[in-house]
Amino acid sequence: MKQLLFLFVALFVASCSKNPVPKPDNLLDEETMVDIIYDISILQATDGSMPNKLIENNIKMDQYIFDKYKIDSTTYRQNQLYYAGDARKYKKLYKKVLERLEGENKADSLNSNNQTNLGISNPTVE
Repeated sequence: MKQLLFLFVALFVASCSKNPVPKPDNLLDEETMVDIIYDISILQATDGSMPNKLIENNIKMDQYIFDKYKIDSTTYRQNQLYYAGDARKYKKLYKKVLERLEGENKADSLNSNNQTNLGISNPTVE
């Protein structure tokens, strides 16, 4: 019984220590993957909140990403699986995306507040 438990633990440790997905032939660097995931996040948010905007502008999410980054669906899928195979690396990618989205949100909030404040004069009491 101890040997079986030891074998199971050894296999578990070995399987967690390496990325089980082979490196793709056309490996995209981490920053490109961050850019792709960021763009996909923006497109999905737009599709969820204003789906007609994408239709009106004839934007197909997948094709937009493939054309912008000059990749095909196979390259994207292989890279997505490769990075997802390493949980730490994948978490790092998504952390960068989240930081970028939060930075954009803060910048938009500041711009919105500044535009609102420009048109309002302070009333004075006479």
